[in-house]
Parts: sequence; C-alpha cells; structure tokens
Amino acid sequence: MTFQRKLPALFAGLVASLALFAFAASAQAETVNLVAYSTPQDAYKRIIPLFQKTKEGKGVTFTQSYGASGDQSRAVAAGQPANVLHLALEPDLTRLVPKFLAPNWNQTKTKGVVADSVVALVVRKGNPKKIKGWNDLLKSGTTVVTADPISSGGARWNALAAYGAALRASGRDTNKALTYLKQLYKNAPTKPSSARDALTLFSRGYGDVLVTYESEAIYANNHGENFDWIIPSNNILIQTPVAVTKGSGPGARAFVKFLYTPAAQKEFAKVGFRSVIPSLVDKKTYPKPKGLFTINNFGGWTAATTQFFTPRTGLIAKAQAG
Repeated sequence: MTFQRKLPALFAGLVASLALFAFAASAQAETVNLVAYSTPQDAYKRIIPLFQKTKEGKGVTFTQSYGASGDQSRAVAAGQPANVLHLALEPDLTRLVPKFLAPNWNQTKTKGVVADSVVALVVRKGNPKKIKGWNDLLKSGTTVVTADPISSGGARWNALAAYGAALRASGRDTNKALTYLKQLYKNAPTKPSSARDALTLFSRGYGDVLVTYESEAIYANNHGENFDWIIPSNNILIQTPVAVTKGSGPGARAFVKFLYTPAAQKEFAKVGFRSVIPSLVDKKTYPKPKGLFTINNFGGWTAATTQFFTPRTGLIAKAQAG
C-alpha cells in the first residue's frame, strides 16, 4: 500500500526530470546564423571552434554567410536569417533598427565595435610603381583596384580615408579634396563588389595597387601571396561593429560576448585585425599612423553618409561621375 502511494510521486518526479532535461538540451541545441562582411571569414574559422569548446558554446552550431557589407545588410532587411551581424559599417547595422536590432545595440564599452583596422595600399613585390602614399595613386598609367562604395563597406572606408588625407594635404580645401577623389576613381575603372572580391582580382594580376583593409593585405600573404603594402600616415581608423538581432537565443548572445575575450581578440589579430583591447595590440606589427583620424572627423556616420554616400548628390557620386 505504501509502495502504491509512492508510484504517482515517482512518476511525477520522473516527468519533471525529463522535462528539465529536454529544456536544457533545447537551450543548448541552438543554431546561430552569422552574417558578416567578407573580410573576417578567416577569423571566424578560428573563433567559432574555440567558442564551441566553452560551456556557453556547447551544442551551439553555426551557419555562416559572408559578402559585401551593404549587400549583407540589405539581405537581412529582406528576410535572410541572422542572429549575429558583423558588418563593415555602423550604418549597415543602424538601418536594421528597430525591426531587427534594438536601438541600444551599440551601447557597449566599445560602442559595438569588435575589430579595428586601417587602410593599406597593397602593391606588387618590390613595389615596381614606387607607390609611397596617396598622391602616387594618381600617377598616369597606374591602375588602382578598390571595391564599389555602393555595395562595399571597405570601399566606403577607402573613400573616406582618401578624402580625409587629401583634405589634410590641401590645408582643408574641400574642392581640392574632391578633385583628388575624381582623379583617383579615373585610375580605378573596375570596382568589385566587396573587399575580398577586390583582393581576388588583384591576386589574379589585375592592377598596380589595391586600396583595402590592412587585414586583407596580411590575409593575402598568409595565404600564399607575396605582396608589399604601405600604411599611409594620413589614415582612418576602421571600426567594424557586431550586434545580436532581436529574438536571438542565449548562444548568440554568449558568442558576441565571447568575441570580446582575449582568446577571440588574439585570433582576430592573427589574421590581420587590430584588437579593441589596447593591451593586445602589438605596436611593432600594428604601428599607429601619425595622422590617424576617425569617422568623428566627418561628424559621425549620419553626417558622413549624407555628405558622401547619398545617391546622385553625395561627394562619391560626384567623384565617380568625373
């Protein structure tokens, strides 16, 4: 009789245990859809397995999508599944507010930035065209490769760096800076859709100088190329942001948190990025350009986007029109 009374209690306990186990298993068995711009793909090949070895990453799997930053942002807006976004530009994320991202997505210690870089001028081994800085990109007979600023975040960083450098060299003469951009784009007749596509084109032998992320130059040489590159002294700090989309699970949130750990930041550094943890930046490998400026010198991204990237009337549209 006593045994019979215990059966319902035992059964109820077993059901509760099974339910708890099922909940824990479902919480861990999470698929994170990572959508990123083209350049950090090599870093994520290293970082994702490290995360999956952590307690928070156990049972978390990933789908990965890489491409031109603007294209990726538009794809997410059109319905491409995404839990973690790592794009080249802040505006490519802010356009997804509030439907996909919370308005405070960048309210962090680094303002949402997860990896830094600067612009590099990548040249053939031995630098046959004797490229030393921005002015040399205007030489007659020099073919420049840079991505398309309509689709590529990297190309927008390139444009801002070039304009900012020309502005400083001219004593802040905006007309001369715009003229510089016009001449630069005349020497860049082919504009691939992304920074990685631009590197691929250059690697196949097209062009004399590639304007791109410093990390792309390092990536190329880590993968069998033999390029030289110059870091112009007047340069822009490239800051690439990351965010978790609304409704994403604990695995996605834990993964973004993991990206800021020394373990993950060191992997970013190995493939050419500058860490957002100052103590991890090797100043010999990644010296700070003397004339380094930031997007704030252009009034922030809202002002810069209006001034430079408005279709037909922005400075980039005017520069490309000649």
